[in-house]
Amino acid sequence: MIGIENYYTFLFAGILLNLTPGADTIYIISRSAAQGRRAGIASVLGIMTGSMIHTTFAALGLSMILATSALAYEIVKYAGAGYLMYLGIRMLVVPSGTFITQNELQKDRLIEIYRQGVLTNVLNPKVALFFLSFLPQFVNPQYAKGPLPFLLLGLTFTATGTLWCLIVAYSAASLTKRLRQNQILMKIMQKFCGCVFILLGLQLAVRK
Repeated sequence: MIGIENYYTFLFAGILLNLTPGADTIYIISRSAAQGRRAGIASVLGIMTGSMIHTTFAALGLSMILATSALAYEIVKYAGAGYLMYLGIRMLVVPSGTFITQNELQKDRLIEIYRQGVLTNVLNPKVALFFLSFLPQFVNPQYAKGPLPFLLLGLTFTATGTLWCLIVAYSAASLTKRLRQNQILMKIMQKFCGCVFILLGLQLAVRK
């Protein structure tokens, strides 16, 4: 493939990395468990859109700003941490009677969940630095200045990640379907997911 070296090695390594649980996986599981399959799918699409944005940034060299500027890195990191904690606090304080279940999810709500997934991924500087450090290892130096090999690798990584995350979303939604039919347990899951988001935000904030 033009500009790409050891593509199948990259494919294998990318699949292993996608199978490794991380903040994105926890976010998808939380959404799927609390609000069902459609919410899980919307969060997966948001996360994967964020991955393609990071790929584009890496291809264009914009991620180098985060790698070389401590201030830019800190700004993005704390913005991402703050956003995750904001989502968690919203889930903790929203009146239980107004919590939206899978059956009540409308198109505008799904778009909001999708947008939250995008922001959760894009505002994580660790993801940006991952793409910046991982992708170049499989790009022929003669093509390193062009965006095409980076975009192809990023598309491959995102495609395999999407398949795995959809499996995670479907599984989490299916396993918790009966729980969501119980109003008391549903409210508990809502609060639990809120706490998870807050902890993810705190974890991102304290990371070096």
